[in-house]
Amino acid sequence: MENENAIQLRLRFYKDVPETVAEVRALFEDYKSKCPAEYTIKVNDTHIWFHIVGPQRAYYSPHLHLELESHPESGTHIRGLFGPDPTLWTLFMFLHFIVAGVFVIFGVMAYSNWTLKQPILWNIFIMGMMVGVWFMLYVVARQIREQGIDQMHDLEALMEEALQHKSR
Repeated sequence: MENENAIQLRLRFYKDVPETVAEVRALFEDYKSKCPAEYTIKVNDTHIWFHIVGPQRAYYSPHLHLELESHPESGTHIRGLFGPDPTLWTLFMFLHFIVAGVFVIFGVMAYSNWTLKQPILWNIFIMGMMVGVWFMLYVVARQIREQGIDQMHDLEALMEEALQHKSR
C-alpha cells in the first residue's frame, strides 16, 4: 500500500493492468487451484474475493474484494477493498444501530421533558454516554484493523502473485 502508516477503517486501493477483464479473471481462476491452503479465492463474474482460512483466521482477519472494470486506455482497472469479516462487520453495524436508536430515543425524551419543563439531566447524561460508546466502537474498530495489517499485506501479496502468475 502507498501509505502503510495510515489505518483507515475500510482500506481501498486501485490498480491498472494491461490485460483485459477476461484475461485477468482467467489469471485468478487459474491461480485459484494453485494458491496456498490457508487462503481461498472465489471468482464470480468481475468480482474476486480472497479469504484467510484455517488456523491463521481470527476474528480480526480481513478479506480482500476485487472488482474488475474494463478501461479502454489501460486494459483493466482493479478496485480493491479490504474489509473485516462479514460477521464482525454486521455486529458493529448492529451495535451502531442500537447506540443511534438509544441516542435518538433519549433525545426525543429530553425534548419532551424540556417542553414540559421537566428535568432533562438524566436524558442528556444517557445521550452523552451514547456518544462515548460511539467513540469506543470507533477505537475498537481501529484496533481490530491494526491487528489485521499483516494479514492485509499477505492478501495483497497473494493478489500480486496471482496477477504475475500467467499460467506457469
